[in-house]
Amino acid sequence: MAYQMPRGTQDILPKDISKWHQLEEMIRQFTYVYGYDEIRTPIFEHTNVFKRGNDSSDMVNKEMYTFTLDNSSTSLTLRPEGTAGVCRSFVEHKMFGEPDQPVKMYYVGPQCRHERPQKGRQRIFHQFGVEVIGAKHPLLDVETISLGWSFVSALGLKDMKVLINTLGDDASRDAYRAALKEHFKNDIDSMCADCRRRYEQNPLRILDCKVDKEKEIMQNIPKMQDYLNEESNAYFQQVLRGLEELGIPYEVDERLVRGLDYYTHTVFEVVSVNKEMGSQSTVFAGGRYDGLIEYFGGPSISGIGWAMGLERLILACEAEGIELGEEPALDAYVLCLSPQAALMSLRVTTQLRAAGYRSDMDYLNRSFKAQFKTVDRRHAKIAVLIGETEMEQGTVNIKEIATQVQQTVAMDDLIDVVDHIFEAEEESTGHCACHAHEEEE
Repeated sequence: MAYQMPRGTQDILPKDISKWHQLEEMIRQFTYVYGYDEIRTPIFEHTNVFKRGNDSSDMVNKEMYTFTLDNSSTSLTLRPEGTAGVCRSFVEHKMFGEPDQPVKMYYVGPQCRHERPQKGRQRIFHQFGVEVIGAKHPLLDVETISLGWSFVSALGLKDMKVLINTLGDDASRDAYRAALKEHFKNDIDSMCADCRRRYEQNPLRILDCKVDKEKEIMQNIPKMQDYLNEESNAYFQQVLRGLEELGIPYEVDERLVRGLDYYTHTVFEVVSVNKEMGSQSTVFAGGRYDGLIEYFGGPSISGIGWAMGLERLILACEAEGIELGEEPALDAYVLCLSPQAALMSLRVTTQLRAAGYRSDMDYLNRSFKAQFKTVDRRHAKIAVLIGETEMEQGTVNIKEIATQVQQTVAMDDLIDVVDHIFEAEEESTGHCACHAHEEEE
């Protein structure tokens, strides 16, 4: 029997993992300077964390992996998105009582949705997300968008734009929902099943329909801007001025509602306009939520956040020809020139690793020529040669690949000599060798 990964999943292979490491390191750098701390929530939660009341979103109605335990009525769901779990944790651990508000958090991890797999859309996918809970200010909305925009810009992505809209406060949304129901009431029976369901649950979600978007009834939809009260409009205008102040280009999209029902006020998507991305062009997206903390039993406070799909981000980089995460070169490769020298080779390799040098050795008893091909393929900076002569004399031969300079050194002097080689390289190139032993010192 041939075993294969389930449909809609993928293996991230060793040859590709350096791309992910680069992104994850950048995530930590950016969240550090913005003052966001990491939170890690369970990969599954009680189902009612995600399925809240009369939710109209496709995620809740179609895409969740929900199960019950044997001999139990407990319903659990694999995490389909990050915000709900973070909000549940915020309330459960009473973070609303911390003296410094708002609480700024980020997460990186897998999410699970049962949807049709395609390019840029998997059933297990990974997201980098941020959540800021405990304050409501339009410039805080700007800050969160700025963090994500700065991140994708630092990667070198240029074919990007910000789409933004407002859903207003409760009163504005109630007025707009009533206007939409009136607009669609004579045509709703001819629209798709999702639209008919959304008409009763949340008519704003009809604006996101991909099936009926070309119908005439969808071409002259009432505009949200006409139903915003003065306070909601002023809030949105200040968000837009903040983006302008930071030089972040945006486009107001009056049909943008996002896929989850808990959003209020500001909603946004940052999309790639590169043709290679096709229909899966959204790189990160999110918005403000005013009622979610209260739903979980917390106080009536606001939050804002977004999530960025890492698989989608990698595709966007590929579409623009941006290379991520070259496999790191070896610092040293130990060539074992005799089976009798295997134990000494292992000891030398271990010493190099303990000193912080990325090192490896041969375990296949290959010829000198075959081993040296590995030195070339893995771009090792030095080769350490050990044979029977070296065993007898307690020495090793070190060859610097770039200069072809070779020297014999005593075992006791090995690390000092290697340190000197890499320090000299740093001085000549102006690049830091940045080994673990230097950080420890």
